[in-house]
Amino acid sequence: MQNAVTEDSVALCHMGAIPSRFVQKTDSLSHTQGKDDIRMVLIEGGVFQMGSSNFSDAQPIHAVEVSTFYMDEHEVTNAQFKTFVDATGYVTVAERPLDPNEFPGVDPSMLVPGSAVFAAPKEVKGLDNYMQWWQYVPGASWKHPEGPNSSIEGKEKYPVTQLAYQDAEAYAKWVGKRLPTEAEWEYAAKAGKHTNETYYWGSEKKEEGKWLANIYQGDFPSNNTKEDGFETTAPVKSFPPNTYGLYDMEGNVWEWCADFYRPDYYAHSPKLNPKGPTDSHDPQEPGLIKRVQRGGSFLCNDQYCERYKAGSRGKGEINSPTNNVGFRCVKDI
Repeated sequence: MQNAVTEDSVALCHMGAIPSRFVQKTDSLSHTQGKDDIRMVLIEGGVFQMGSSNFSDAQPIHAVEVSTFYMDEHEVTNAQFKTFVDATGYVTVAERPLDPNEFPGVDPSMLVPGSAVFAAPKEVKGLDNYMQWWQYVPGASWKHPEGPNSSIEGKEKYPVTQLAYQDAEAYAKWVGKRLPTEAEWEYAAKAGKHTNETYYWGSEKKEEGKWLANIYQGDFPSNNTKEDGFETTAPVKSFPPNTYGLYDMEGNVWEWCADFYRPDYYAHSPKLNPKGPTDSHDPQEPGLIKRVQRGGSFLCNDQYCERYKAGSRGKGEINSPTNNVGFRCVKDI
């Protein structure tokens, strides 16, 4: 109980009084406890309007029905993932040697374990080339999110990052859960709202001058003003929960979903418990296998990436971990 009180205190300290639209009767929520000690919220099933008119791959807006399920109230943390690794000896994709046969023509000395890290450039020539602010960093992994000189020590309650899709899936199976479908994720994020609002929490970006999610403020990607108090990730539960009692359904880190990504899937998605297409196709990068990511991250902003907004979809190549992607789990009843 002491840990729960401490985490809630962090949220209240950072945000001040919880904004009015987030006030809820917490005793009306039903919970269970996962093997990993994350409190899970019971999400009562129902019908909702899925999608957004503001993003082409989130159209058409269509009625979807999901069954009742449990969802982690916050993203999986460094401490929780460490418990999994300590118990199983699991080695993440970012920590594994690279096979030269899979990278013909590449200098073998460059094929070392690592992953992508955001690095604010001093100069930017347009926003078309994301390689200006993403770097492949040898030695970057979930234990060293920004590279070998970084650490998660003292950041036990921060969301774990630098995980490929299979890493998140392995954790979910070990803990007796699974990754959410994107329909379940969006249903939980909308928290009973049936209007087409800009943000999951409503129509205004801030309330009473307070930021409601960990996103990017300033001139992307070179000048982060950190108005919300964070330059990169924030400890889980640093911002108010939605009315279902779920934290960080917007911003902080992208969250892996179980669905393959196709931009045309909504045109023929089944109404009951859709699980995504049978394969992946992204016209922008047709040779890569991608899964859906949801919720946006600390890098989302209105200049470049608005996909933290309600109903929008993200996507990620399954073997390309970064320091702004994590996950949370769900569990069937």
